Amino acid sequence: MANNKPSEQYLNKLRERYRAASKKERGQILDEFQKTTGYHRKHAIALLRGKRQHRNRATPLRRVRGRIYLAEDQQAVRWLAELFDQIGSRRLRAAMDVELDNLKQALKVSAACFKRLKHISASTLDRLRQTDPRARARHRGGTKPGTLLKSQIKVRTFADWDDKQPGFEEIDLVQHDGGNSSGFFACTLTVTDVSTGWTEMRAVRNKAQTHVFAALVRIRQLLPFPLLGLDSDNGGEFINDELYRYCDQEQITFTRSRAGRKNDNAFVEQKNWSVIRRLVGYVRYDTQRQVDQLNALYAVYRLYVNHFLPVQKLISKTREGSKVKKVYDAPQTPYQRVLDSPTVSADAKRKLRAVHQTLVLVDLKQQLDQLADALRPSRLG
Repeated sequence: MANNKPSEQYLNKLRERYRAASKKERGQILDEFQKTTGYHRKHAIALLRGKRQHRNRATPLRRVRGRIYLAEDQQAVRWLAELFDQIGSRRLRAAMDVELDNLKQALKVSAACFKRLKHISASTLDRLRQTDPRARARHRGGTKPGTLLKSQIKVRTFADWDDKQPGFEEIDLVQHDGGNSSGFFACTLTVTDVSTGWTEMRAVRNKAQTHVFAALVRIRQLLPFPLLGLDSDNGGEFINDELYRYCDQEQITFTRSRAGRKNDNAFVEQKNWSVIRRLVGYVRYDTQRQVDQLNALYAVYRLYVNHFLPVQKLISKTREGSKVKKVYDAPQTPYQRVLDSPTVSADAKRKLRAVHQTLVLVDLKQQLDQLADALRPSRLG
C-alpha cells in the first residue's frame, strides 16, 4: 500500500478542485488521493473537506481517549472495596449489583457518579484500584496427627465431593500462637460448606478435643441447613473417639483427608486466609478474655461474610500444555446460594430471609471495625 505523504501545497490545490467538482468527479479525485497516499477513505474525505488538519510526520496520530471515570468515582470505588473487605473486583461488581441501591445515601456521591457506578465493569474497577495497598499472605501450620481411629475413618480427596447439596462441611483449626507454639494458645475452628461456601467460625481456648467438640456442636446450631457430613484433616483434635461416636449417633458422614495433602481440604483452607487471618492476623491470643473477644467479633463477622461477600466456585479445570485453565461460576453470596438450593427447606429459607432483612451493611461494617479495634490493644499486651 502506498504511503506517500502529500505536501501542504498539493493538498490545498486538491481541496480547491474537490470543492468545485461534481459528485462523480469528487469520487474520482478521492479514489486517486487514496491510491497516492494510502489514507483511509474517511480520513481522506475529512482532509479534502478541510475538517481535519494535515500532519506530515512519520508516526501516526494517536488521539487521547477521553476519561469516563473521575477522581470522585475512584474514591467511591475505594470506599466500596473497603466496605466489602477488599474482595476481588469481579466479586465486588457482583456485590454492588445487589447492594448499591441500599448504599446510595451512605456513599454521598453525585447523581452522575452513582449512575457511573451502576455500570462500571470489573476490569475498570481493577484499574481504579491498582494503587491500593494489598495485604500480604503468610502461611504457618501446626497440625499434630491423631492416630486414634484413623483406620476406621474413610479418606476423602478433593475430587470426591458431590457438592450440589448443602450440609457437607470441611473443618479446620487455625492456630493463634504468634509464631511460638509453646504452651497453650487460642485456636479458631473454621467450618465451610462445600456447596454454598457458607462459613462459620468459633474461637476455643486451646486444641483440646473437648473444646473443639463443644465449638462444633455450637456451630451446627447456627447453620441454616442440616449438617450431613464432616471432613477434617488428620489432627488429633478431630480424629478422636468423641467426635467419631457423635457422628455415628447423629448419622453424620465423617471423612478425613490424606496425610500431608492440604488441597484435599481446599474449601476450608482458603477460608483460613481470606476469612480468619485477614481479620485477626498472626499474633498470639492465649487468654480467656481474648477468646471471648474473638467470639464476639465472629458473631458479627459471620453475618457480614455469609450475607454480603460474594464467592465464586470452580466449575472446571483443564490443562492445555503447561497452562491450567480454570472456569468459575458467577459470584454469589453464600446467602444467595442457600436460597437457590432446592434441598434447603422453605422454613429454613424463611428464617434466613428474616435475619437478612434486619441487617444493614454499613452498620455491620462499623460494628466489625469497633470490635476489631477493641481486640487490637490486647494483641500488644
